[in-house]
Amino acid sequence: MNKQEVELLSREIEMLMNERTSLLSVVGAAAVLVANTHVGDLPKEAAEAADLLSRFVNALPEETLKDALDAVHALAASGN
Repeated sequence: MNKQEVELLSREIEMLMNERTSLLSVVGAAAVLVANTHVGDLPKEAAEAADLLSRFVNALPEETLKDALDAVHALAASGN
């Protein structure tokens, strides 16, 4: 691999890592929302969406969900 290819791959990896960080924050916030939502208090359409969201969150690997929750707690601690 030449220097230009290495630099391109490095930038791509950095971009993917930044995107992962953003997605972990979204997933963490969604997990907290689902955990604190009482389905009986929601309109039918919102309850269906919450159910779908909870299935996706529950299907995540445990380590990914832990990383997502850690990301949200870090954001909450920093006041963002």
